[in-house]
Amino acid sequence: MANLIEVKNLKKYFSTPRGMLHAVDNVTFNIEKGKTIGIVGESGCGKSTLGKTLMRLHNPTSGQVLYKGADIASMDIKEFKKNYRSHIQMIFQDPYASLDPRMSVLQLIEEPIKVNNKGMAKAEVTKKAKEMMELVGLAKRLEMSYPHELDGGRRQRIGVARALSLNPEFIVCDEPVSALDVSIQAQILNLLQDLQRDRGLTYMFITHDMSVVKHISDDIAVMYLGQMIEKCPANEIFKNTIHPYSQALLSAIPIPDVHLKKERIVLKGELTSPIDPKPCCRFAARCPYATDKCLAEEPVLRELKPGHSVACHFAEQFVK
Repeated sequence: MANLIEVKNLKKYFSTPRGMLHAVDNVTFNIEKGKTIGIVGESGCGKSTLGKTLMRLHNPTSGQVLYKGADIASMDIKEFKKNYRSHIQMIFQDPYASLDPRMSVLQLIEEPIKVNNKGMAKAEVTKKAKEMMELVGLAKRLEMSYPHELDGGRRQRIGVARALSLNPEFIVCDEPVSALDVSIQAQILNLLQDLQRDRGLTYMFITHDMSVVKHISDDIAVMYLGQMIEKCPANEIFKNTIHPYSQALLSAIPIPDVHLKKERIVLKGELTSPIDPKPCCRFAARCPYATDKCLAEEPVLRELKPGHSVACHFAEQFVK
């Protein structure tokens, strides 16, 4: 299947008083149409910045983001908003902070439709918004309710409805279930999967929860301090984890069995500063296998097995 999104050597740096913060540094990957890539890593690894850069909420420092072959990273922002914004949408992490508290549920869903379809009659806008409410499972009685009157699950359904209202092909899901209870998480995940199946949607699903990403993703990419360090099919990373950081990340997944003992990999050492980092492995300071080569040379993301790429000098010794 053809790639809908192609990201090539994407970088996003932020200027700080101490230097340039490398939030996203030389990231490359593709997403096939109708598939989901899960982006995982601990807080501060750059996964949310990556999603916002793909959305042009941040302008990239360099690199390419190709949507159906068109480089949306370098084009004029007015052209992007006119021709591509409706095709690329985002579901935000906090379903309360991302909604205007002064607007009702119906008004919140009507808003993006009005903005992007200025010639549409008011009755048509309202009809479309009500269809979106029904699609995501929001009861008709909630039309005049306000965000503060709803629970987190219903608020997030509003966010999903707003994203879907413009008939997008690609949606960036930025930790859309992290602020929700476990039972509500399952409902939202199932909703996203049903919508993907019915509408052929393509997702980039950002999360720090490995059990969640396993449930929804076709491919999984692990990020560490702005770099992609491992990428492979979802099932493969749980069967054959190669990078030492990915191994530690998977060892932290809780198991709902008090009788089953699981060895937890505890990382020691200090995080490398993401401000003007030296050309070395950024995980070296915490890696139990690091050598002088790791401290002097930056590893590149390379394919060790079909579809399984790793950025580690000594990755071969971890292959099962």
